[in-house]
Amino acid sequence: MRIAHLFLFLHYLKLNPKMKKKLVLFILFIFPIVAYLFFATGVNSFMTLPTVTKNIPDIGHWKSLDGNTVTLNDKITILGFSGKDILKNKGNYFNLNQKIYNKNKDFKDFQFIIIAPDGTQDEVKEILKGLNDLTNVSKWLFVFAPENEIQEYYNTLHLKGKLNSDFGTSNVYIVDKKRNLRGRKDKAEYKEGYDASSPSDLYNEMTDDVKVILAEYRLALKRNNAKRQI
Repeated sequence: MRIAHLFLFLHYLKLNPKMKKKLVLFILFIFPIVAYLFFATGVNSFMTLPTVTKNIPDIGHWKSLDGNTVTLNDKITILGFSGKDILKNKGNYFNLNQKIYNKNKDFKDFQFIIIAPDGTQDEVKEILKGLNDLTNVSKWLFVFAPENEIQEYYNTLHLKGKLNSDFGTSNVYIVDKKRNLRGRKDKAEYKEGYDASSPSDLYNEMTDDVKVILAEYRLALKRNNAKRQI
């Protein structure tokens, strides 16, 4: 409900002016604090995204296009596996760019990392060239690895889904700053990854879950700042 609608609603309530004033003050000042305390003290409330796999391995031994290493440490990462036929699935990257990357790229510790087989560097350059026409690609990172190492690494994630014969998957995964792979663990709504070939999957489930994990870190930052001021 918008603020203007709220005040209009209060106007028509049969309350005396003093009571209306108290109600307005409660809504504007007290309720947000109560809500904050509720979420801050919840151990496992809906404001946290469950962990699917704890402490997955880092990828610091593989090199990016510019020859540098990248890390999952202290970053919120969208992790993907391109497979050998990258250009065939280029629509997935444009879906991700539109639905997820552009909305969150300004968050300081947010990044995309795509693990690609050795030998696909030219195809990746073509993908990045296309993305660069649409956005700042500085947080789109591709690293390259031998096919057998990609499979071995994927196995350490302990997921139900599998890589295809090209050592890729259309699913992407949310990894937090402590390298925990996050998702949904309810039996009725289990989700370890998000299908980049499905705009609706990205727009609905993944957009919501990325918002939740970013909110977790914003809340943690507020807590730390509050402690410093005490």
